[in-house]
Amino acid sequence: MGKESVLLSGNVKLLLALLILQLCFAGFHIVSRLALNIGVSKIVYPVYRNIVALLLLGPSAYFLEKNERPPLTLPLLVQFFLLALLGYTANQGFYLLGLYYLSPTFASAMQNSVPAITFLMASALGVEKVNISRRDGMAKILGTIASIGGATVITLYKGPPLLHQTVQVQGSTTTEEVPRNEQNWTWGCIYLLGHCLSWASWMVFQAPVLKKYPAKLSLTSFTCLFGLIQFLVIAAIAETDFEKWKIVSGEEVFTILYAGIISSGVVIALQTWCIHKGGPVFVAVFQPLQTFLVAIMATLILHDQLYSGGIIGAILIMIGLYLVLWGKNREKREEYQSEPLKEPLIEEESKEKEDGEIQSDIP
Repeated sequence: MGKESVLLSGNVKLLLALLILQLCFAGFHIVSRLALNIGVSKIVYPVYRNIVALLLLGPSAYFLEKNERPPLTLPLLVQFFLLALLGYTANQGFYLLGLYYLSPTFASAMQNSVPAITFLMASALGVEKVNISRRDGMAKILGTIASIGGATVITLYKGPPLLHQTVQVQGSTTTEEVPRNEQNWTWGCIYLLGHCLSWASWMVFQAPVLKKYPAKLSLTSFTCLFGLIQFLVIAAIAETDFEKWKIVSGEEVFTILYAGIISSGVVIALQTWCIHKGGPVFVAVFQPLQTFLVAIMATLILHDQLYSGGIIGAILIMIGLYLVLWGKNREKREEYQSEPLKEPLIEEESKEKEDGEIQSDIP
């Protein structure tokens, strides 16, 4: 009974942590949309966000990994710069441009395609192996097709509205209105697709860099620093109006602090703990929950409209996500079963048990 209660308590903590994690992610979508609504510049916002994140991550990396950091070299600094270009500058820039034209719900739905896009890139570069003669290989291929197909549906087909509500913005805080026409819808989807592509490229490129420089917090801090520098260079060219840099309201302070502290600090620590306790596949399975939470929050707080095309595309993306995750999980189990064990009897019992688990995992 003691061991069972401890196990149950651990599972409850993990599920609660995953729920909080997805709430933090969902909150970031809403907070970023609010920042754009109140007039925060699309360039100033990530600059301030990355300053806050760097102030949070830098000291932590220095003290916690003081004896673990490998020596810095010029090739490593170049790779850190490229990681920042993909994972911070392009990633955050495309996201804000897409969010400017579309709702947080569809931004979150498009992000569900990142695992499939990452798998496609990794396979093309030879980082990920695919065996089309096995079920796990076919599942990953079909999942990738479904996810990319869902993103394409969202981009090309808007569909009729589902809620038939009139959006009214109360108060005088909103300084810019975006006309919701088909051209803006298409451009918003293209920007979000660029966001997903840059995010996936960052994850694929990050894997070999981590092997050379395994100090994760220090790596994150360096890429955040280079990302901040890159945004400052862009801001020096594109955002020369000093008035845009002024923080004049508590709402602006809140959105910047949330993005810097919660999205770049708490989320990293919480996600690392969840992956350590439950594994990356288990954590990734909860990703679509974020889209559901964002849809509820955006409808209640921002009075966003839902469109049938977005719902169809989101469902396809979620199906694709689960197929890719199931295929990856099945592949790992096949590799585990193929390893020789000392006791044949244990191997047979383990194989029967795992076969039963695999059947129960099929979506």
